[in-house]
Amino acid sequence: MALGVGVIGAGIVGGGVVNLLLEQVDTLKRNTGLDIKLTHICEINQDNLKEFNLDGVTVTDDASVLNDSPDVQVVCELIGGEEPARTFMLNALNAGKNVVTANKKLLAMHGPELCEAAIANNVELRYEAAVAGCIPIIKAIREGLAANNITAAYGILNGTCNYILSRMTYEGMDFDTVLKQAQALGFAETPPDLDVNGDDTAHKCQVIASLISHSAIPYDDIPVEGITDITASDIADALEMGYLIKLLAVVRDLGDEVDARVHPMLVPTDHQLASVRNEFNAVYVKSDSADATMYYGKGAGRMPTASAVVADIIDIARRGNETAPPPFRYTNKKTVRDLGKNVGQFYLRLTTKDQTGVLGELGSILGKHDVSIASFNQKDPHGDNRVHLVMVTHDAQESKLRAALTEIDALTDIVLEPTHVLRILKEDD
Repeated sequence: MALGVGVIGAGIVGGGVVNLLLEQVDTLKRNTGLDIKLTHICEINQDNLKEFNLDGVTVTDDASVLNDSPDVQVVCELIGGEEPARTFMLNALNAGKNVVTANKKLLAMHGPELCEAAIANNVELRYEAAVAGCIPIIKAIREGLAANNITAAYGILNGTCNYILSRMTYEGMDFDTVLKQAQALGFAETPPDLDVNGDDTAHKCQVIASLISHSAIPYDDIPVEGITDITASDIADALEMGYLIKLLAVVRDLGDEVDARVHPMLVPTDHQLASVRNEFNAVYVKSDSADATMYYGKGAGRMPTASAVVADIIDIARRGNETAPPPFRYTNKKTVRDLGKNVGQFYLRLTTKDQTGVLGELGSILGKHDVSIASFNQKDPHGDNRVHLVMVTHDAQESKLRAALTEIDALTDIVLEPTHVLRILKEDD
């Protein structure tokens, strides 16, 4: 008996899923031994369906038709956003349908509610495509590394940001120029705020943090910084010191707390994550038995993401009538660690007047707050009696560093711009 699939939304990702289910029937049968059949499509924009031969497929603009049909065992929610996607998913779960989604925002904002509905109805909620496109990071965490205590994950999870930073690094381009090119090529949305401000990465960070910690991590508790303040000078300084700048999602399980955050970091050039360029994604995972593993591939795009959706459908088909595994196991109640508690190295870029005594005064303030300097470089004057001072700290507690910088930035007679701060990923992470 074939497993019947209904798709809600035949746009970019949904259209890719429809394409795979229609065109790869023989491949799916050969690779899995399973009969998977597209039976229904819910789509309000009929133009999205013009490219497909939909003989034998029921087309509707009413999602409830999928829930009412005995020919649908799996509903794929692929419209994105919070509403009506949340309502569609809850209705499908409560109707006893398994659900597959690529909706990272919905999972980040409403994961516990969706999880509860899936468990209550003994159906599956799968979401591989929600994090890092075709990279099987969810399957790796839930299954491949199930014998491990996962201690940390570092992810490049947004292709737009990685594309922009890669072009800035290897072609010397400025942020605004690369962003416009990324939009022209379809790598960045218009407006691009969800990507470049870090929110898209934070949604994915929340999902990974919830899986690793077995806790319902509140999305709003995750500190988020984007890449809009990264300059060509930062890129050049990092390269000179042996680093590349990447936007990372950081998740560390610290026992009672979870360190979950999103921000740009200086990554050592010999770290595996430093080799990830352009629109590609990667997740670097540390665990006690498997040690370090990395998962790499296309983190977005129609067909890569559709591939992950279909992989979830296959897993549901293979389960058959067995008890459905919960989408999340919220067995702990860990909280998100306050950013100020973290200890690490920092890159500082200060813009000051070019005069004697400045460095001594800045060093005195940093020392007062237990922040010591590992290296220092004064850049060529930038005109108008201005210089850039580039410093790298030894390990320092972030709250103490921030207190020192508050005091430093208040010296408006010598400090001309707010200090720019980036965190540094250590070589052994």
